[in-house]
Amino acid sequence: MAIIITDECINCAACEPECPNNAIYEGGEMWTVAEGTEVTDEFKLNSGELIDPYEEQEPLSDEFFFIIPEKCTECVGFHDEPQCATVCPVDCCVDDDDNQESEEELEAKKMLLHGS
Repeated sequence: MAIIITDECINCAACEPECPNNAIYEGGEMWTVAEGTEVTDEFKLNSGELIDPYEEQEPLSDEFFFIIPEKCTECVGFHDEPQCATVCPVDCCVDDDDNQESEEELEAKKMLLHGS
């Protein structure tokens, strides 16, 4: 499953540089699938919508940091545990019950995002 940042976030930014997938963005910040990944072809969002990976997308939150679930692999293939949760001083990086994925699915997503 992906990780989500709750509204208890204090906007300290500790999590953002730790993400190997560039899946974490500051509140109000536009995002792209291509940023921090090797994705160059049309990309399918969890909603089923196909998007250009370079096209800027609307922020998921205007108030606090947020994680793009399509880019979150829970650090599978990079670290033993999600680094955002490890460094968060207020424990607001938690499992996203709405985006549950198996270890195999997370590994496949890492391959899709990074090619290796």
